[in-house]
Amino acid sequence: MSQSVTVNLQAQGRRLRIEADGHHRDYVPLWLRERSPDDATRDPYTGQRLVEAAELPLDLTIETVDVADGLLTLTFSDGHLTSFTLTELLSEQASDSPRQLWDAAEAPQPKADFATALEDDSALLDMLDALHRNGFVVVSGVPTDNDGMQPLIDRIGPLRRTNWGGIADVKSVANAYDLTMTQRGLEPHTDNPYRDPIPGYIWLHCLANAAEGGDSTLADGFMAAHLLRQRDPNAYACLTRVTPSFRYCDADTYLESEGPLIELDSRGEPARVRYSNRTENIPALPAEELEAYYAARKAFYQLITGDELTLHLKLDPGQMLIIDNYRLLHGRSAFQLAGGVRHMRQGYVDRDSTASRRRVLHQRLATPKVQGEPA
Repeated sequence: MSQSVTVNLQAQGRRLRIEADGHHRDYVPLWLRERSPDDATRDPYTGQRLVEAAELPLDLTIETVDVADGLLTLTFSDGHLTSFTLTELLSEQASDSPRQLWDAAEAPQPKADFATALEDDSALLDMLDALHRNGFVVVSGVPTDNDGMQPLIDRIGPLRRTNWGGIADVKSVANAYDLTMTQRGLEPHTDNPYRDPIPGYIWLHCLANAAEGGDSTLADGFMAAHLLRQRDPNAYACLTRVTPSFRYCDADTYLESEGPLIELDSRGEPARVRYSNRTENIPALPAEELEAYYAARKAFYQLITGDELTLHLKLDPGQMLIIDNYRLLHGRSAFQLAGGVRHMRQGYVDRDSTASRRRVLHQRLATPKVQGEPA
């Protein structure tokens, strides 16, 4: 390890303190014991725990500590002996790759090439990292047939099927079952917040876009939440507290789910945003709470629709926009069919399979190849 590390026991073995590069963290013996990486504690193939953690003694202590060659070796009061790699133990505290919030002036331009990402793991990882970091990526060179994006979806995870099928058309049709299938503009929104779970990533593939108008709009919902917390803390708190429902109904379908417009993770940071004027239903809360909610929602709406945060894109045929549906709000300007055809194809891929593919590629590409091993 390149960093300076010191390790010592405290509180009669009830705490293990590790100091690294001027920072320290105290570990509880039970936390270390149930995470022991040895074969007696975890299955060597699956990595799943073999001992019942809830049966470990609550008064467990650490009796001996030894550090050598980057390994931390511990003996516990129940007689168990195990070793941790210090680098891996310290990395437990590191968060996933950071996200970069953006506004319209500082908006990134993440790009990927379809054929390269299809064939090259490094290029695919670059695309997935950009998607994770920025919330969207524009992919060029996608075949302009109905299922042109399917091979790249297959590289990442299964296509999420809904009551509307798999990859579906997004174009103006008669007797539209959703406002998406009309020529009208769409306010920034989350797709399908009435589903459980909400689709994680939207894949929007352009087959034709000669129509006048029909530009895609994006706004970083995490940036909107950040600005709202700075500028109006009471409004921010209200939108993390009040929980509307979202509903979609037709002759064959009744979908409903709920969640706050700004949902926080265990660290108190935004984990997802929701906005869907078309499908939101707020319960009949006390009058004061409703008034506070309506004011807070308006403040959030003004951020996600204002010039400060709105990025405008017009996809060309053969381009595809992949959008983080938990983070970005997307919409479009109205379009006129007299100017030409606007034909998109849209599908969904869930977050777990996307995150899994990105993490596996990080592990795989970080592991040096053994000489003579096939690529």
